[in-house]
Amino acid sequence: MNRRFYLDVSCRQNPCHGERVCGDVYLAHNFVAEDRNIIVLSDGLGHGVKANMLGILTTTMALNFTHEHKETNRIAETILRTLPVDSEKQISFATFSIVDIETDGQVNIIEYENPQCLVLRGTEVFSPEWTCLLLDIDRKIGKELKTCSFQAQLNDRIVLFTDGVIQAGMGSRSAPMGWGLEQVHQFVADQVRKNPSIDSSELAYKVVSEAIKKDGFEAKDDTSCVVIYFRHPRQLLICTGPPSSVEKDADMAQKVKNFPGRKIICGGITGTIIARELNLTIDENAIVSDPELPPMNKMEGVDLLTEGIITLNKVHKILENYNSNYPLTQGPADQIVQLLLESDDIHFLVGTAINTAHQDVSLPVELEIRRTVVRRIMRTLEEKFLKHVSVEFM
Repeated sequence: MNRRFYLDVSCRQNPCHGERVCGDVYLAHNFVAEDRNIIVLSDGLGHGVKANMLGILTTTMALNFTHEHKETNRIAETILRTLPVDSEKQISFATFSIVDIETDGQVNIIEYENPQCLVLRGTEVFSPEWTCLLLDIDRKIGKELKTCSFQAQLNDRIVLFTDGVIQAGMGSRSAPMGWGLEQVHQFVADQVRKNPSIDSSELAYKVVSEAIKKDGFEAKDDTSCVVIYFRHPRQLLICTGPPSSVEKDADMAQKVKNFPGRKIICGGITGTIIARELNLTIDENAIVSDPELPPMNKMEGVDLLTEGIITLNKVHKILENYNSNYPLTQGPADQIVQLLLESDDIHFLVGTAINTAHQDVSLPVELEIRRTVVRRIMRTLEEKFLKHVSVEFM
């Protein structure tokens, strides 16, 4: 996308009290070849596994049809014809919101029976022009499909909700009719005014936490909030592996020194090379925080100094399984993941010297080649977490 800004996208969810699975489903994908991002939030009717499966069906169809540039009414028609209808209530088994962000920052939003999203421009509410399409599909005659389009600007935010947020507190003395759309929008705007640089994860967390609080800390419905934040990029460098020749050691060290963002070094030999070339000292007081991984050390000017390929392999596994409820620890791989999630523009500096310690046939295949593990991490960061990722081999 246009690199005037980067997408910071996060979803926070909480299942209905007594359920282990959330009936709301969130799906985001970065189509790297088009530099295009599509975010979908669906609310399956009811709770638990059945609602979750219907939500998965809805989000998958919405993502694929939107990616194919189908017309808005065709997207809705196909989804709604596919979804079953509740025999008693005569309503669809799922709702959805789709946010399609093109390479030039053009935003297209489609909503079907989800609470209307909030768009903030800086700290103020921005009201794009909405269009309502009346659907005439079997038993959905008269149902509205809402759409809007606008050009995103730096510091814009788009906030999506499910009914669990809007209806929080319903039946209570303080909010007998529920929290309400207007009050939710006001709460979000107030949070941004208090902290204009609040990131997506924290803002979504605050919304869901407040909703659960209003429900007496026992959510009456699946509760979800998605925040999309167009912000200045936060940069991160991960340097791993010694260069292909010793003549390139100084060049690698200078690239690390001059990088303008946060820095991680993965690999003992790599750390030794950087310390030697920059005349720095490595603190040998090893920090043991994950029994599965070698300990961390410290170096001035570097945020993290860890072991290399084994740690990176675990980073990839964590990223593959990560969601908003994943408990990150203080282990080396977990701390790397935390910095990756907090960053937008991630650059890998990868040395191509062969480390014979990792060519042992008794070791897992995924540990054999550093470049393979790095590329897997890059792909996951791009497609699942919508990060902008680059790599340089030395």
